[in-house]
Amino acid sequence: MDFDLSEEQRLLKESVEGLLGNSYDFDQRKKYMSEKGGWSKGVWSKLAEQGLLGLPFSEDDGGFGAGAVEIMIVMEAMGRALVLEPYLATVVIAGGFLRHGGSAAQKAAHIPGIIDGSKTFAFAQLEKNSRYDLQDVATSAKKKGDGWVIDGEKFVVLNGENADTLIVTARTRGGQRDASGIGVFLVPGNAKGIAKKTYPTQDGLHAADISFTGVEVGADAAIGDPDNALPLIERVVDEARTAICAEAVGIMDESLKTTIEYLKTRKQFGVPIGSFQSLQHRAADMFVALEQARSMALFATMANDFDNAKERATAVAAAKVQVGKSGKFVGQQSIQLHGGIGMTMEAKIGHYFKRLTMIENSFGDTDYHLRRVTNSGGLV
Repeated sequence: MDFDLSEEQRLLKESVEGLLGNSYDFDQRKKYMSEKGGWSKGVWSKLAEQGLLGLPFSEDDGGFGAGAVEIMIVMEAMGRALVLEPYLATVVIAGGFLRHGGSAAQKAAHIPGIIDGSKTFAFAQLEKNSRYDLQDVATSAKKKGDGWVIDGEKFVVLNGENADTLIVTARTRGGQRDASGIGVFLVPGNAKGIAKKTYPTQDGLHAADISFTGVEVGADAAIGDPDNALPLIERVVDEARTAICAEAVGIMDESLKTTIEYLKTRKQFGVPIGSFQSLQHRAADMFVALEQARSMALFATMANDFDNAKERATAVAAAKVQVGKSGKFVGQQSIQLHGGIGMTMEAKIGHYFKRLTMIENSFGDTDYHLRRVTNSGGLV
């Protein structure tokens, strides 16, 4: 099997890395964090201009018809730059729901705005005490005429402050943890009855806790079957897990490079500390952990084409396990090898570790996915 990138994919890699290299050094990132919503509208426009926001959409919908490998390339580059913009929430997650479950009218209404950068989205899924269980949904969607009325609360909604449209999971029937009776709804971010509590997260992103009180939406708000949307949710969330695995690989790669450079320049007893054999061994162990994560992230990316949903989910879970383990190891070693400076806000390496920690806990932590793999009969 050929794992090399095609010529077009190499050009994409060079293009996105060049764009972010010019737009996203550490000082610029600090400025972007202070903008409304915690990210740069200017950078978002540049991503749109280069066609990066339209990558996964079909040519019929105005996109480029790219696949999971192209998203992997972009997410790795965004990991290296610690990008703040809501690419995951808007292009990967919202785009995934529209591509896999949206009607022709929904695609026409929303995809062009994603592609040209005029619309951003947020995924309102997590609820109090639901942990990582996608079918644990208490937020309700009740029929009212031809439309729906949504009531409930969602927590840690990334880009929830700025999103033009929220993608909300809500229960249309059954008990709180039933697999059936779950729908996915497109809700305007400024709809009447929505209240938001916004805050920065540990990794520099922004999130919101959102309450829905009698929020009315039309019949056209439901994506797919409003009584049986869990398979759609699981598929899109697995694509999001795959994307953040690729992002984590980019972060680990840059963490290792930064650490190696520090070992070459930091001196003790008159010599670079990188000349100490014990530290060389630790750097070598970091490299091994990175390559293990890279191979599993690539496996998860390839699994997007699996026809069997269970095999696809198991592959993604296994990748999330390895990426979680490698991310923790590489992050901790990076901090320790930088010494005290690694703990300061001024050192970029600490921000890499924070983002790796948040990724490990996004859409299921290492222990959660290890149970998924074990229960499926797979091995890690």
